[in-house]
Amino acid sequence: MRAAAISTPRLNKMPGMFFSANPKELKETDHSLLDDKTQKKRPKTFGMDMKAYLRSMIPHPESGMKSSKSKDIRLSANEVMQWSQSLEKLLANQIGQDVFGSFLKSEFSEENIEFWLACEDYKKTESDLLHCKAEKIYKAFVHSDAAKQINIDFRTRESTAKKIKAPTPTCFDEAQKIIYTLMEKDSYPRFLKSNIYLNLLNDLQANSLK
Repeated sequence: MRAAAISTPRLNKMPGMFFSANPKELKETDHSLLDDKTQKKRPKTFGMDMKAYLRSMIPHPESGMKSSKSKDIRLSANEVMQWSQSLEKLLANQIGQDVFGSFLKSEFSEENIEFWLACEDYKKTESDLLHCKAEKIYKAFVHSDAAKQINIDFRTRESTAKKIKAPTPTCFDEAQKIIYTLMEKDSYPRFLKSNIYLNLLNDLQANSLK
């Protein structure tokens, strides 16, 4: 009797950390986040992918080659050290956003920074596009059935739902502040002690001595 072949399901590979110094690319990324309704699981290769991306940020003088990203961005040990001063300084830096976002992915809480970035982008939206974008953000992060539902209280969730019916650039401010505080008190301290941050800082400091 011929044994039936057992098929092994393929795991979707989560993309590793990305770096972009182009604001246009950031906006495109934000829009794709809003449309992505699928929850991703972290594969075993996550740490390896992260390490490879971190190394790509650092030039190697001994080889006479610059970082593959050197045309777009410059990253120094001093800059990375400033990220430890406050979450505000970290998020004010494009690369800082990317590195912190990757750390949050490793903790399965990337919806926090994705929502925060979406709100920052929303505030710059032209008035005639506010309603459409507000609906997307609400459905992606705030609605009780949202795939990437953020952790806010019932009152704020209900208040936000009412505000987007007549959207203004500030209708997500209350929810955004709650998520910022959550990241500041919870994820950010752990990020500063994480291998993702410390390895990047150590590599940059070592590289500056060469």
